[in-house]
Amino acid sequence: MESTTFALPATPRQIAYARALALRNQTFLPWEVQQDRRSLSAWIEAQAGLKPVSDLDRLPSSKQVAFAEKLARIKRRAVPDECFRDKGLMSKWIDGNR
Repeated sequence: MESTTFALPATPRQIAYARALALRNQTFLPWEVQQDRRSLSAWIEAQAGLKPVSDLDRLPSSKQVAFAEKLARIKRRAVPDECFRDKGLMSKWIDGNR
């Protein structure tokens, strides 16, 4: 007897969920993965565990902003506007004005 294995096709719900995860994580959903139920399930499991990419991740925290504004009052300076749009710039400004 020959043992042959047949790959079951992915369900429409699986594909829809995988596409939603791909959008959320801003990643690519390979075509080959979409063809097999098991490989799509493994891809979904790996992507579901990832933290979603957000535009808010690059903004400074409220604590950073409060501390920078406190430093600015003490030093009688203004915090540059671009520092409010990037946490790395805010961190550098704080380090340079301590």
